[in-house]
Amino acid sequence: MKAITYHSYGPPEVLSITDVVEPVPGDDEILIRVRAAEATKSDCELRAFRFSVKWFWLPLRLAFGVFRPRRHILGGYFAGEVASVGKAVTRFSEGDAVFGGAGLRMGAYGQYMVVTEGSTIVTKPENMSFAGAAAVPLGGLNAIHFMRRANIRSGEHVLINGAGGSIGAHAVQIAKSMGAEVTAVDSGIKRAFLERIGADHFVDYEKEDFAAGGHSYDVVFDMVPGGSYSACLRCLKPNGRYLSGNPRLSVMFRSLFTNWFSDKSATFAFARETIEELAALREMIEEGSIQSIVDKVLPMEQAAEAHRLVETEQRVGAIVIEIG
Repeated sequence: MKAITYHSYGPPEVLSITDVVEPVPGDDEILIRVRAAEATKSDCELRAFRFSVKWFWLPLRLAFGVFRPRRHILGGYFAGEVASVGKAVTRFSEGDAVFGGAGLRMGAYGQYMVVTEGSTIVTKPENMSFAGAAAVPLGGLNAIHFMRRANIRSGEHVLINGAGGSIGAHAVQIAKSMGAEVTAVDSGIKRAFLERIGADHFVDYEKEDFAAGGHSYDVVFDMVPGGSYSACLRCLKPNGRYLSGNPRLSVMFRSLFTNWFSDKSATFAFARETIEELAALREMIEEGSIQSIVDKVLPMEQAAEAHRLVETEQRVGAIVIEIG
């Protein structure tokens, strides 16, 4: 089979298409014919081994390869079809259209991949393409995790800092489905995109400081790795909730003190990416609460370009690689 592979850490050019052995599923595993995979920031960070959040660099280096990558096929989030199942599998049958995440096994940049039956995969929404569905699991699973943790109530005001990324864009839509009034913060090129998916207000961070406008919010969801913790706390209402999707160690420690010594709460718990959450996202897609966030769909031959677009943020939505 064909796969986008990399054998050394480095720039997008280390990616290439090679022939690899097609995986064989075990008794409790599923062979997926991959149709589309999202090119994510995580893929880019693993490829270059350069992370915006530094504190987990060493454990990841030990897990994924100190001098060169142990796993040569990236891609954690995908949509495709079940090609075959192991004899102990009961959740899926050959031919089922599915989408989801492969976890640390990765492999979605190949024409075929193997996942366990217990992996976070469910049947694909009927009203969304493979490309659109592939762009949901990363952003959607993280967004639904944090929006549920925020315990958003109808009529509350929610600010999402870094709303133009995959997680932020899904958070905008999920918060709106919960009845919130949403303010999105990102670069000006993403304004039309964010308003299209439901943002009520927009702040261009290159022209305006969202914390200096005199507005206050019930919930602040910060997806910017270098975002100002103090600024986010300042614009929270009494009993407001702060959530960090990219926590630095300093943010983790400061969150503890916020919870202990103020009327505000701070959360940095990581998403579990459960089957139940993905099934809930599928229902939201089918009822129209979540729409596709895909900007571009590129062929496997342009994987390096896909990574460049993600790394430089020259995109308005998700970048998806068509696997075929």
